[in-house]
Order: sequence, then C-alpha cells, then structure tokens
Amino acid sequence: MNPGREALLALFDREMREHARPDAPGGRVERTGDVVRQVGAADDWNGVVWSAPDLDPARADAVIAEQVAHYTALGHDEFEWKLYSHDRPADLAQRLTAAGFEAEEPETLLVAPVAELSTRVALPDGVRLRTVRDADDVELMARAHERAFGSDWSRLRQQVLTRLAEDPDGFVGVLAMVGDEPVSSARMELYPGTGFAGLWGGGTVEAWRGKGIYRALVAFRARIAAERGYGYLQVDASDMSAPILRRLGFLALSTTTPCVYRSR
Repeated sequence: MNPGREALLALFDREMREHARPDAPGGRVERTGDVVRQVGAADDWNGVVWSAPDLDPARADAVIAEQVAHYTALGHDEFEWKLYSHDRPADLAQRLTAAGFEAEEPETLLVAPVAELSTRVALPDGVRLRTVRDADDVELMARAHERAFGSDWSRLRQQVLTRLAEDPDGFVGVLAMVGDEPVSSARMELYPGTGFAGLWGGGTVEAWRGKGIYRALVAFRARIAAERGYGYLQVDASDMSAPILRRLGFLALSTTTPCVYRSR
C-alpha cells in the first residue's frame, strides 16, 4: 500500500532534502547542524535545500546570516533558499525577506507513485517525442523553452550540456518535434538511492497548447522512470501545470517558494 500524504511528505523531506545528493557533476552537498546546502560552480544551482524542523526563532536569523556569509565568501553573487510552507519557524519566509532574499513565484510540490501513473503516450497528429542526444538537441530544447516561457535559457543550457556530457545516466531530456521544429521540451532528473525522479520543464509553445503534449511528456518520462526502477515522480508545479498533474494522479504535499539572495 502506498504511503499517505504525511508519510509521503516525510519520505520526501528525508530522501530529497535532509539526505540530498549533489544534482550536478562536481557539486557537493554540505551539512551543518541546521541546514543542508548545495555548492557548485557559478552555472550550477546553489542553495539551501533543507533546514532543521526544530529551527526556532532564537537561532533562525543567525543561521540565515551564516548562509549569506558562506556563499558570499565562496564568490557566489546569487544563491537560493528553497523554502517549503511546512518549514519552521512559521515566520521563516519573513525572516528571509528581512535578510535580503527575494521571494519568487511559489510552486506546488506534487508527488505520485510511478506505478499508479499512465505510461501511455497519446500525441496529436504530426507530433513525435524523442530523447535528447547531443549538443544540437540541447539547442532545440533551448529554442522550445524560450518560445514557451519567454525567458532566457542560457544558464539552463550550460547545466544541461554538462549533465549530458558528464552524468548522462542521471538526466533525461525530451523533445516534442513537429518536423524539424521543437514545440515542447522537458527534463527528468534521476536521483539514485532515493527512489525519486524529478520532472522539470514541460513548456509548450502557445500554438500547440491544449493538445495533450504536456500529458504525453509526463507519461513518456514516467515510463522511463519505471524502467529504471524509480518509485516516485516529483514536480514543483506552476499554477498552470498543477491542475493537470492532479488529474493525472499526483498528490499535493506542500508549497515551495524560491527565495533568492543576490549580492549585487
């Protein structure tokens, strides 16, 4: 029997946060008494992934200041504190803001047992899915992402190129193609030893939205996750994606807000 919501959230916190593994080649995870943080190169994701559940108001401000000093001393002019709505103390978000962090758009943490998800890929006529194989495919991913989201993909481009070259077994990139044109792209991060795989991206260009491509990308990656022995899929979902994922069988566990510190 699959665990309930509270047990699943506890499993996620333990496996993916408290005992986090580096998500980039060359990155490292550092554990102090009160936080777990990731440190990598400038193009990698750098930030705090977990804070102790007994972190209280008397220690919180000092712990926050320690992280700012730590990353600044390493020469990182930007890092993130990945805040979850169930983290403590209850006013941690306000304390981060007071310390100079900027809260970005919140997302819903959704998790689903892979065995309960459909792996049937249904696509509109003319659309095909394939995995990312090389640097040219990464450029297609970038084109699809920038057209779908209207945002720059240069930092993600470098991260994906590095993963493809140095850790291909821990990363899956997927393209939805119409002829030679990318109309959607998505990624899956595999976290060995955790039982979790993470779904990221899934942006579709406007003319192709509402045709089932996003659902097909989820099913396609769920199939790969199942083949590789992963038990759960995890998504930090936008307001646009969350309703679709709930209909597919994902369970909302918490809300996560990227709190970003920029020193300049």
